Amino acid sequence: MTNALTPMLKVDDIHVYYGAIHAIKGISLEVYPDEIVTLIGANGAGKSTTLNTIAGLLKPRSGSITFEGKTISGTPANRIVPQGLSMCPEGRRVFQQMTVRENLEMGGYTRPQNEIAGSLDEMFQRFPRLKEREKQIAGTLSGGEQQMLAMARALMSHPRLLMLDEPSMGLAPILVEQIFDIIRELHSADVTVLLVEQNAQMALSVADRAYVLETGTISMSGPAQELLHDDAVRKAYLGN
Repeated sequence: MTNALTPMLKVDDIHVYYGAIHAIKGISLEVYPDEIVTLIGANGAGKSTTLNTIAGLLKPRSGSITFEGKTISGTPANRIVPQGLSMCPEGRRVFQQMTVRENLEMGGYTRPQNEIAGSLDEMFQRFPRLKEREKQIAGTLSGGEQQMLAMARALMSHPRLLMLDEPSMGLAPILVEQIFDIIRELHSADVTVLLVEQNAQMALSVADRAYVLETGTISMSGPAQELLHDDAVRKAYLGN
């Protein structure tokens, strides 16, 4: 729930292009401390592009992005992570040829060396399956295990805001439930979450607030429970 008047993350009228293609057309959004905020919309609506721009992987042509009061627009990703903002990318993108442990160590590269062991223990407690697979090559893990590894790797930097891009993509329904249980647990542990998710039903059920994206613009926003029961949202994204 919102517990502060000042947003942790503020995106103000950003415009992002892929060459001549105007992908993001003036999006503005806010995320407050201790919230789960979700972005929902059809494929190609601009959800992942928005996260990639916040994360520093893309540079907005105009507009501003501030995190905890500091402007991060156009700041490279490797300088954003140490400020407390981390992203778990779409498609998991674990280091396929590295072990589970090595993947996690890569996620903690911004932390002081003497904190890595403690962070590893924390991740293995949060994700017991990864402890069982600690020495296994990441590319041989199941899809659900790779998603857990990608999330744990993002958490190794101790982010205050975690961005998750399509964490349930390609997973069986029982694994989707597990992933969303983990998101709820992270929220309970005071991690603020910005979630992009194709499964609008699950996203709205776990979030505090939501933004609906359509072709690079925000068409609707509000409390997640209100949007969950909005007729237009239900017809467009929930299949009823």
